[in-house]
Amino acid sequence: MTWSTGLLGFAAGLLISVVTAPVGVSGAVFLLPVQVSVLGVPSPAVTPTNLLYNVVAGPGALLRHHRSGGLRGPLTRLLVLGTVPGVVVGAVIRVFAVPGPSVFRLLIAVLLLPLGGWLCLRTLHRAARTAPARDSPAMSPRAITRLAMAVGVAGGIYGIGGGSLLGPILVGRGMPVAKVAPAALAATFVTSVVGAGTYALLSLTTTGDIAPYWSLGLACGLGGLCGGYLGARLQPRLPETALKLLLGVLALGIGGLYAVQILR
Repeated sequence: MTWSTGLLGFAAGLLISVVTAPVGVSGAVFLLPVQVSVLGVPSPAVTPTNLLYNVVAGPGALLRHHRSGGLRGPLTRLLVLGTVPGVVVGAVIRVFAVPGPSVFRLLIAVLLLPLGGWLCLRTLHRAARTAPARDSPAMSPRAITRLAMAVGVAGGIYGIGGGSLLGPILVGRGMPVAKVAPAALAATFVTSVVGAGTYALLSLTTTGDIAPYWSLGLACGLGGLCGGYLGARLQPRLPETALKLLLGVLALGIGGLYAVQILR
């Protein structure tokens, strides 16, 4: 890795995480195309490299949430219980089955584009009303864990932390962003540690670019470490309406990104 590549990776991790951390998204889903198209990381090594980014970047925002008490509560535990076994299964599938990315990109685009649009429109509609609106029925603990497991499998296969999927769904079901964001980031961090370790072990028994690009992952992660802390500090200063709009816009951006990649 050259110095210019390392600085570019650091800057990308910093800028992305400052914007995404306030709503519980690590930013790895946006960093993935940067690593492939700009930094030249091959597949499947880009998946564990992205997970390594989450491992290094995660403590920044988590430290801030820990100090403010945001990590307390059962939601963090439920998400971790689901995502950890899921990411191991996803990593094994990625290495040995090598599923094509087209179906995954299509599913993410189909899920996040309408979800992000609905979240933005509903937030704007509620902001314009004076009477309180009814929220959707709360998800049961079992449903939350099952959702987290499915997201963990996707994260193990494609190198996303999971907050970009968990955040919009849980907030869309009526949970406040301030509650979802710390739990989603904690689940992303623990899942990424397990996922990166699984890929490192699998690289000892298989051939090909399976191990993470350690220097680049560390450079991007250090940028995310700084940006995540700054983003977590910003969260309490932003109103719930602004946070929901930001989450909706990010969901639209992620879905649109994958839709464009499908059409190419």
